[in-house]
Amino acid sequence: LLFFTAMIAHIATAVMVGLFCWAYKAIKPPYPKICGSTGGPPVTAPRVILSDGRHIAYREMGIPKEEARHKIIVIHGLDSNRNHFLPLSQEFMKELGLYILFFDRAGYGESDPNQKRLVKSEALDIEELADILELGSKFYVVGLSLGTFPVWSCLKYIPHRHVYVYVEGYNDPFVLLWLSGAAVVVPHANYYWPLFPANLVNQCFKKLALRDQWTLRVAHYTPWLFNWWMTQKLFPTLIVSRDGGDILSRTDIEILKKYEDIIRVSKQGCILQGVYVSIYQDMIAAHGKWEFDPMEITNPFPTNEGSVHMWQGGEDKIAALPLNRYISEKLPWIRYHEIPDGGHFIFMNEKICKAIITHVLFG
Repeated sequence: LLFFTAMIAHIATAVMVGLFCWAYKAIKPPYPKICGSTGGPPVTAPRVILSDGRHIAYREMGIPKEEARHKIIVIHGLDSNRNHFLPLSQEFMKELGLYILFFDRAGYGESDPNQKRLVKSEALDIEELADILELGSKFYVVGLSLGTFPVWSCLKYIPHRHVYVYVEGYNDPFVLLWLSGAAVVVPHANYYWPLFPANLVNQCFKKLALRDQWTLRVAHYTPWLFNWWMTQKLFPTLIVSRDGGDILSRTDIEILKKYEDIIRVSKQGCILQGVYVSIYQDMIAAHGKWEFDPMEITNPFPTNEGSVHMWQGGEDKIAALPLNRYISEKLPWIRYHEIPDGGHFIFMNEKICKAIITHVLFG
């Protein structure tokens, strides 16, 4: 009897250890393949080094920044990178005196991951990148889809840069304006922002597919389980690549078909360093617990020295349209534009893309 009891105890221990090891391996995120490291992907893009030692890769478009009258930083969304396509001609950008900067957000493309990634760190990365590249005291930010949460972070944390210039004849220093304007295009909305009405959130949340509902719950409540959730095979999870016809509008399908080859090339290299440090960490940051609620942000341009715009497609099946309408009502200083027959990819429509750029530049 003692023999069998001891044997059962050993088997139970072995099973428990095995389950623990399996669970640890499933939960623990994989190590990223850092660009430029031994065995990692090669570095092909220009990069800068931030104060914490991380590299940020970037791409420039338009006229040289030294000659530009306007400078815009465009922030890519989920499953994208610095090579994001915008249908703007060189002639259009030259006419406006426009310089556009794209960059790989942390973990995407050839930018190093940020293990301490927060909503705030997105704004600080943008601030430091602009500093290093010497964009000057004024620039605009335009965020696309999930790339709009860094814009909210910029409006919260760096609407005005704390640089003081003393002018002869004046006793008080002048504060140089940091952001000249901003736009959130088909913006992501976090269902867990406290100031959303519960009934409106429930109404929008229930319209999501069950797999999406559970994925957002895991990202928000148990982010340490997110890698396991996205890699397990027992339950369906979020479809990362938004190319499925069931969640695209008619105009989205037309745009994707028109620019199919360009989009495929531009998305290459998105997850070079691993899907966890790019897409999964992005989801966790966007849908996790924020340090602030965007509806508490005060007008960064009270004297109309700049403007903030929100662009939304009326047939967008990805962004939560009622929530974005609610944000625009709560923040009347945001200029709201809704394209009735537009989908989620309105920024890839040439006419609308030009309108977004000109509105953010000239109000």
